[in-house]
Amino acid sequence: MKTVKENYFTNTQVDTARFAKALGHPVRVAILELLNSQSCCYHGDMAEELPIAKSTLSQHLNELKDAGLIQGTITPPTVKYCINRENWALAKYLLGNLLK
Repeated sequence: MKTVKENYFTNTQVDTARFAKALGHPVRVAILELLNSQSCCYHGDMAEELPIAKSTLSQHLNELKDAGLIQGTITPPTVKYCINRENWALAKYLLGNLLK
């Protein structure tokens, strides 16, 4: 059974809020800028680029992954991250419409 909130908000509103929340920290914005400037990047390489601890970086990467903005490929002992191009395009569209 759906809750009142689930019936009230549209999928577009829910998706827009999910993407906006993921963009709500400057480290996540920096990660997205880094990943958008290249095809993919390894976790260790990002840790060298950004002035934060690896554990903190992992938390921010998980937030972006949960929001669907990035995707990771695990090949032990490394993890490679890339922009999820389909959701990236959707986020640009939704946020662009919101900010018109």
